[in-house]
Amino acid sequence: MAQRNTIETGGAFEKAQADLERIRELKARISGMERTRLDTRALPTLPAFLSLLPGGALQAGSVYSVAGSMTLVMGLLAAASADGAWCGVVGVPEFGAEAAARFGIELGRLVLVREPGRAWLPVTAALADALTIVVVRPGDRVSDTEAAKLAARLRQRGAVLISLLPEGAPAWPGSETTLAVTESRWVGIGRGHGYPRERLVTVRSELRSGRPRVAQLRLPGDYGREAKPAASVPALRWERVS
Repeated sequence: MAQRNTIETGGAFEKAQADLERIRELKARISGMERTRLDTRALPTLPAFLSLLPGGALQAGSVYSVAGSMTLVMGLLAAASADGAWCGVVGVPEFGAEAAARFGIELGRLVLVREPGRAWLPVTAALADALTIVVVRPGDRVSDTEAAKLAARLRQRGAVLISLLPEGAPAWPGSETTLAVTESRWVGIGRGHGYPRERLVTVRSELRSGRPRVAQLRLPGDYGREAKPAASVPALRWERVS
């Protein structure tokens, strides 16, 4: 009788181990599927950024840094906003609504927190819970621990963070890439006459893994003309030159 109980107990233990192993395998498969869905979820991005961004687009759950260029920030927001994404901008008081509209950013889905003060990080984290893309100008240096907590939040929500940095400042910890305009010139101005027709900018992309990438982008140069109501201004076209 004792021997039978021992055998039954041993069989139950083995069955429990087998069940536990199957549960672990199932959880691993589910986790892998979730990571795959997140890793392959690309936000709509202007074709001009194709060669500058890892995977050719902004990836949900990721962080990107931009060195001092409002033009690049608005270009990164444009396609996703036009596609229906909600965007937020924290700590950038000079972010203009009219300029944003000219880039194709939908003002009805844009949240601006111009002066968050010392609460810039909690505000950014709160917006990441509700919006698709959040742009922030850090009010102070962010620690690795703070960056890791926010990164986990971004992955959970499938949001994107774009850090707008002063030129020369270190990239946000864990950034997929850092974009910077290294050269800019206007085309169309004659010798003392004419209007700037377009702007050529050279953009350098410093990837977290991989060699740096460089591309030249062409922007229409209608900034010097008389301002029109934002609703009537077509979105600016971005074109990759080389």
